[in-house]
Amino acid sequence: MSVTEHPTMAVCPGCAAAPVARDVGVFENATLQLSLPNIHCAACISGVEGALEGVDGVHDARVNLTRKRVQVKADPHVAAEMLIARLAAAGHEAYELDVEAASVGVADRAARDLVMRLGVAGFAMMNVMLLSVAVWSGATEATRDLFHWISAAIALPTVAFSAQPFFKSAVGALRGRRLNMDVPISLAILLASGMSLYETASGGEHAYFDAALSLTFFLLAGRYLDQRTRLAARSAAAELTALEVPRALLATGQMAAIADLRVGDEIRVLPGARCPVDGVVIEGASEVDRSLLTGESLPERVAEGHNIAAGETNLTGPLTVRVSSEGTDTSLRRMADLVAVAETARSRYVSLADRAARIYAPVVHLLAFMAFAGWLTAT
Repeated sequence: MSVTEHPTMAVCPGCAAAPVARDVGVFENATLQLSLPNIHCAACISGVEGALEGVDGVHDARVNLTRKRVQVKADPHVAAEMLIARLAAAGHEAYELDVEAASVGVADRAARDLVMRLGVAGFAMMNVMLLSVAVWSGATEATRDLFHWISAAIALPTVAFSAQPFFKSAVGALRGRRLNMDVPISLAILLASGMSLYETASGGEHAYFDAALSLTFFLLAGRYLDQRTRLAARSAAAELTALEVPRALLATGQMAAIADLRVGDEIRVLPGARCPVDGVVIEGASEVDRSLLTGESLPERVAEGHNIAAGETNLTGPLTVRVSSEGTDTSLRRMADLVAVAETARSRYVSLADRAARIYAPVVHLLAFMAFAGWLTAT
């Protein structure tokens, strides 16, 4: 008698993903991966997935925010160019994923760009704050107007440069006829700067250049910290994949690429080397580090007839291993795929947060407009 397991809703994405990964063959049917360099929030996730799932032939799309990519299960006729064009129409920049590309370098460049803009905003903010202190202390008429114009000369170019990440994201969202968190951010910065410029030109008492710069500075600081956190918390699946060995030493003494190995081939695993495939020890005895699979830091003794898995480190003696699994069938690759499934799986709480994110930006805009209308009427 066999028992059929059905995936259930669970708080832990890994628990929900495990049976799914087993049943679907762990992404075997996922034909496309796209890189999404500019996504950064839950609204971006729902926007990307909604746009892709509306394409004819796409069965499922799952965004991994940490790795900034989307995994798409689709019919064979669906091309990456079609999906990229659909995402561009929705306001999202996308590229077909090059697995060999150094994604960490791209993330580092983005972080450096944010630091540069953050530094400019911080320097300008401090200078405008110094001028504002004089105005708050009682400067009037010509002195006040002069300080306002100097503040404008500092603030307006700084906002135009430092707030570009928010402006670009907001423009992309509006082109796609949707709202994201950068739309209200951009509106707040532009309105504060525009109102300040109007007050300065008309000789008004109040200007808000310091507020516009402060908002830009602290939002950039939050964006930078988020970028660094995601970079530090790189995907566990990527870390597992990094343990894969590209070449193997055959029993004949020649080197061979892992892709050329077949079940039944015999390879040599020297002391200090990682085993490139799953196999059975047919000659030799040694100790291996299996902390990758078991979490146990103490080495384990292996000899003829014992199994050894890809990614395990041979510590003491040379081993001759007969290949039992290679390529995508190794336990290391299956573990990496399972972790990737867990990273993109959703619990009911994540789905609830996604639904809330869809209405958050419109509600914020509506409340802000009502507050502005009330203030304008009262004053």
